[in-house]
Amino acid sequence: MAPAPSKQELPAWGLALAGSAGALVANSCVYPLDLVKTRLQTQVKRTANDTHVEDEGHVHYEGTLHAINHIIAEEGVSGLFNGLAGNLLGVVSTNFAYFYWYSLVREMYHARVDSKGTSTAVELGLGAVAGALAQLFTIPIAVVTTRQQGQRKGEKKGIFATAKEVVDQDGVAGLWRGIKASMVLVVNPSITYGAYERLRTLMFPGKANLAPHEAFLLGALSKMLATIATQPLIIAKVGLQSRPPPQRMGKPFTSFQEVMKFTVERDGILGLWKGVAPQLMKGFLVQGILMMTKERVELLFVLLFRAARKMRQEQLEKLAKIAAEKVEQGKAAAAALETAQQAKVAASS
Repeated sequence: MAPAPSKQELPAWGLALAGSAGALVANSCVYPLDLVKTRLQTQVKRTANDTHVEDEGHVHYEGTLHAINHIIAEEGVSGLFNGLAGNLLGVVSTNFAYFYWYSLVREMYHARVDSKGTSTAVELGLGAVAGALAQLFTIPIAVVTTRQQGQRKGEKKGIFATAKEVVDQDGVAGLWRGIKASMVLVVNPSITYGAYERLRTLMFPGKANLAPHEAFLLGALSKMLATIATQPLIIAKVGLQSRPPPQRMGKPFTSFQEVMKFTVERDGILGLWKGVAPQLMKGFLVQGILMMTKERVELLFVLLFRAARKMRQEQLEKLAKIAAEKVEQGKAAAAALETAQQAKVAASS
């Protein structure tokens, strides 16, 4: 009986590719929720003192369903997918970088520090390191995507046009707006994947490969825990990366603390959790689908690696056999030549 496939057989890039594939499928399925939560998180309540502020006719969404219905009515169904290309590019690159660095730092930890296992604290630390490294390389895509998601009818621009707008307004450094908040937010994926590994150990001890529904459940639960804990920081990051609200008169935020202060002043303390409903729905579905897909892709890669190794082994054995036959043929030819020479010598004598 063949041994059960194990993800330990995969190199770092294999794990990274599996994670990216899962993220691509998951985010493609629930992208409208991502766009809606961004718009909910960036809108600000109007007050009596804002009568002079031009809000460009933008409607204040009352919730997830109201936002979806209004976007479809004003922009068509395609409006729910504004910025999809940039989002998927960012998702794939971020998840590839995260899973690549996560698998590498985890492997290094096991090789140099502790080969027996990792505690929850260590899992969180490894996830934070991997998340920070991934953010450094991929945050410009997140900035562009956030800008695109906030564009209404008549404002829509492509990826490069939006990136140029950011650079024109804030310089090249503008592509890294929110880097500090993003660095703090590395605790989100670290909590997510740390919780995933811990819940997996508790709920399915000793199980090498999870069924799709098991991976979905663990992924969704772990993401919900991380989202609730870090939602205020998510609000701050989105505020930094999007256009400043009309009440700011074009003045951009300079720090995530400033975004949080402005949000509390306008929306109250609960404003730090605005958009949490679509954020949770998106996180629940995305993380569940991501982990379910990732587990399946990892299993496929393991089987492909095994098949490739088996084919290589068979080829090596075949080459060795051919080489052995050649050697035997050479020995036989040498023996025949020696016999012929001996016969020739005997005949001449």
